[in-house]
Amino acid sequence: MRFAFLADHMPLAPVLARLHYAEWGALLPDWSEPAACAELQTHVHRAAIPTTMLGLDPADGAVIGSVSLLQNDDERIRDYSPWLASLLVLPAYRGQGHGIALVRHCVQIAAELNVVRLHLYTEGQRAFYEKLGWASIDRMPLGNAQVDVMAIAPGSAAA
Repeated sequence: MRFAFLADHMPLAPVLARLHYAEWGALLPDWSEPAACAELQTHVHRAAIPTTMLGLDPADGAVIGSVSLLQNDDERIRDYSPWLASLLVLPAYRGQGHGIALVRHCVQIAAELNVVRLHLYTEGQRAFYEKLGWASIDRMPLGNAQVDVMAIAPGSAAA
């Protein structure tokens, strides 16, 4: 897998928006696919907040997955910032380490940006992130779900 920034592949924003909405639309009832696309189209910088990183197949450039670095991931959770968000690996590529690589890449970019503490929230993937050095710092309701809020210090991360 090779990494790239969405900023360099902006025609993929509608494709990613469709994938993101299919994955998380039920968790975010006030969100829409057009809103997802509009947000992704603001990710016009490379190593910055906000940005989205892509994992691409080196053979054909197909999207394997993506991860975003955001100032705010959800209006209902304003106590924490910034965020690793929207980690997605397409089903055909799951179980091959691509999610781990995308998380590590995002944490590396956060470290380069001097982020002191990076957050994420997850419903059901806590163990995955704990194996990468993330610690649970809160558990809270988010819509109809209970999510774990987790954090890592990118400059000292083993992720």
